[in-house]
Amino acid sequence: MKLQLFAHPFSSYCQKVITALYENGTPFELRMLGEETPEAITEWCTLWPMKRMPVLKDGDETVLESTIIIEYLALNHPGPLRLIPADARAALKTRLMDRFFDNYVMTPMQKVVFNQIRPEADRDPYGVREAKAMLANAYAWLDGAIATSEWADGDAFSLADCAAAPSLFYADWVHPIPEALANARAYRARLLARPSFARAVDEARPYRGFFPLGAPDRD
Repeated sequence: MKLQLFAHPFSSYCQKVITALYENGTPFELRMLGEETPEAITEWCTLWPMKRMPVLKDGDETVLESTIIIEYLALNHPGPLRLIPADARAALKTRLMDRFFDNYVMTPMQKVVFNQIRPEADRDPYGVREAKAMLANAYAWLDGAIATSEWADGDAFSLADCAAAPSLFYADWVHPIPEALANARAYRARLLARPSFARAVDEARPYRGFFPLGAPDRD
């Protein structure tokens, strides 16, 4: 039975998993979550009442949360590219960088985006300033961390890069990476050129009008 991924192509966390699937050529069925697919929405809500995407369905198995989905794929549907090192100590850095991108890039980016979606009376300018300050700190740290390596944790594309790709893609729209941080900017460019993520970005292009801050034409 083919894997089913309940997701939307424009979602950053969905792109994280889709990139991992494309990296290994893993066959899957996209169960599109949108107004035009009420049956998929209903099934998704039953599988995961928290109503967060993506959700992976593998036969009778339901797998939640993007990082866990990628870990599950590595265990149960491995491909030619190992996204998590076999060595436990090496895997620690991969997982650290995965958490870095989710917690310190993806989360503040989404805070700014969700703030813009709220009614104007309910917006939180202070929270937005805090989120952008966190992004600035994250960019500065990343610029040093990535200075001597091609990918997030070394020379091999990994789980961490699957997290980094949508994180930095959207975060740079929200709060641009300063030109002075040449390493971070070059890393983002490498991610955008990676065929797996480039495919995910192209498939999401029709939905750019959903971005509440306005999607730039440069990517």
